[in-house]
Formats: sequence, C-alpha cells, structure tokens
Amino acid sequence: MTTRTTGWVPPTETEQLLYEARAAGAVEAELGVLARATLFLPVGRLYADTPGSTVPFVPAKDLQTGKWSISVHTAGMLPPWHPEWVHWSTTLAELAQIWPNDKWRLSVNTGTPCAVSLEAKRSHRQAWLKATSENGGPPRGLLVTHAGGPLQGALAHGLACGAHLSVHNSIAWNELGTTYFDYRRDVGTLRNTWKVTNRGQYLRTLAALYGAQLSGWEEAIALSARAGLAERLGRTPSGGEWLDAVIRSAVLRRADEETVEEVRRTAGRIARYEEQFRADGVLGADERVDSLNAFDYGRIIIFVRMGLGARLTDPGEAEEAVLKAGRLSRETYASWEAFSAAYSLARVLAFDNEEFGRTYQESVVQHRILTQAPQTPYRILPWS
Repeated sequence: MTTRTTGWVPPTETEQLLYEARAAGAVEAELGVLARATLFLPVGRLYADTPGSTVPFVPAKDLQTGKWSISVHTAGMLPPWHPEWVHWSTTLAELAQIWPNDKWRLSVNTGTPCAVSLEAKRSHRQAWLKATSENGGPPRGLLVTHAGGPLQGALAHGLACGAHLSVHNSIAWNELGTTYFDYRRDVGTLRNTWKVTNRGQYLRTLAALYGAQLSGWEEAIALSARAGLAERLGRTPSGGEWLDAVIRSAVLRRADEETVEEVRRTAGRIARYEEQFRADGVLGADERVDSLNAFDYGRIIIFVRMGLGARLTDPGEAEEAVLKAGRLSRETYASWEAFSAAYSLARVLAFDNEEFGRTYQESVVQHRILTQAPQTPYRILPWS
C-alpha cells in the first residue's frame, strides 16, 4: 500500500494500520494496533552490556508535538544497523506497568508518516492495559514481509530460506537489519541455545552450519542409504529394502550394534513422518526427502540475523553468509516445496518425538503458509 497523500510505503501492516488510525484520529484504533505490536527502545550498547541494566527511560522532545516523550519504534521502522546502538523490545502492556511518571508521553515512530504520540498518565496507561486485554499481545505464526527489504534476487532468496522461523515468530522474513528478536534476546539465544558468546564461536558455528554438521548423523546415514539405493534401482525402495540398505551402510561405517539399531529406528521414524506428511500434503504421493540439510541452511539465516543483532558480525559479512546459504540450498534441492518439506521433516525429527503434537502441527502450518499463501516468497521468488 502507498499512502495517497505522501507517496510513503508502509514497511509492514503494523505501520499501515497506525497511519490509517492516526489519519482518522482514532485513538482506540491506535491502541489496538500498538497492543498487538512489538515496540523497540533505543539503547547504547555499552549500557545494554552492563550487568543489571534496566529499561532506559530517557526523555526527549517529540519532533512533532514538542512534548517530552519516551521514543519507541515499531519493528518496521527500526533505524539502520549501527555497531554501538541497539534496541530492547517491549510491549504496550509492559510499558504501562513500568512507566516511571505521569509527565512524559509515549512517542511511537516520531518524525514519520505513521507517528503516534500518546499521553501516558495513569488513566491512559490503564487504557493501554485494556487495549492489550481486548486485542491480545504480539501474535505468532504470521507471514510478515518488509516492503523495504529485498523482494527479488539472490539475497531475497537466501533470506527466504530462513522463513520458517520468521513465520514462527511473526518477524519479517526479508530483513537483514538492526535486530532479530532484540539485542538482549539475540545475545541470550546465541549464548543459551548455540553456546556462542564471542566472534570466534560465532564463526565456528557458522562453518558447521555450512557443512550441515549440526543435524543428526543417524538421519543422514538413513537418508543417504535410501537415496543411494533409489538411484541404483531407479525407484523409491520398499521399506524392507531401505532397512537392509540402512543396516549395511551402518555396518560399513563400523558402527556397533547399538548404533546400528539406532539408525534402524531412525529410518522407521522417518518413514512414519513421511507417511503423515503425505496425508497432510507436505509431500506428494511419490515424494520423499533425501537430505535434511535444509534445516541447517535455514538456520544459517536466523543465526546470522541474531549474530548481526548481537553485533558479532556486520551487515556486509551477514549478507555474504545469507547468499551462501541460498547457494547451498539450491545445490541440494530442486524446489521451494522440496526445501520446505526437508526443513519440516528435520524439525519434527528433532523436536516432536513422534507425538504428532504442537511441533508437528506448527511445521505443517508453516509449510502450507510458505508454499500456498498468495504473497509468500516461495510463490513469488523463482527457486533457481
């Protein structure tokens, strides 16, 4: 959407709705939009890295109202990446609960066409909480596209390889900017999930992801054995033929009996998930998954975006990593559908434990959104 009066293109639906609410003078509508949005406070990196640092309320005069205000951004209006300026995320409800006084206003996206300035006295903050109660907080499971991000070409293609997790978190899939979640959460996720706290660890983990070394090796053996047998037979092997090939492959690798049995069980799990994927439309009747590398290639994008947010890499280096992930994906898979099915299979093998529960259902929904929604990058961007 391009606004009629300014020619300005709202980056995401959030900014579009804010613009419309402001133009209509509809304060309740503004609060409804903000209640569903993630808001970002600018923070100096040195302060952010200080142990025990709290939410920084630093007032400044609003550019449009001239009132002393606390300034925040919506995700689509975050400023460009800067090595020493980062952002902390918050919500309208959280701000209502920790707001320090009745003097300052809340300024959202100041100086832009979708700017909103709100009074923040106690009664107004109660209205913020009411709006959150009525509208819910920031949603999950949405496909978000940033109008100012890459929409065509190799960089867009690479970023789209990370779209499953972006949909999971309702974060724009095509952005390579100042943050992914926010500075604190990017740093914390890299530390707690990836065991990455410095640039050396970041680069080593990235290299392992390039080599698809972080996915299960039992799965790799099982799928490699089936793919090799299928090539020799000219067809997909039967379940019995596959299990025989899996066992032979494991024995040739000098695996012990316990390992051979684990690989055999893994092949059975893969077969059962693929069967359910066919029933749910993730795989066609005659389709199979030959490689789970998509999981690591897709995670490269999110890992790099969090590394950029944590200031362990810079935009130029991050872009190179995204482009490489896209190349690796195209070399391994024949289509977006095949890539997505492989990513989904790897995810449920890692986290679903054959429960066919929430993780499985989320994976199926994400696959459908990315392969079927009208504006999904998987329908807009050519695979090769």
